[in-house]
Amino acid sequence: MKYIVIYIVKLYQVTLGLLFRGNCRFHPSCSEYMIQAVNKYGFLSGLYKGIKRLSKCHPFSKTYGIDEV
Repeated sequence: MKYIVIYIVKLYQVTLGLLFRGNCRFHPSCSEYMIQAVNKYGFLSGLYKGIKRLSKCHPFSKTYGIDEV
């Protein structure tokens, strides 16, 4: 299952991610964070951590900066 999530994220990076490049508030970007979290923690925990990170990434958020897995 984790390879399916990684494939979907990489597909996003190649297609829609090109339109939003340079607009991320965090380093690494949210898509890279999702890949690293799934690789490190497995499918369920990594997916949860990635979705939690995505919920913080919006224009009205006051959080930004370096957020390592």
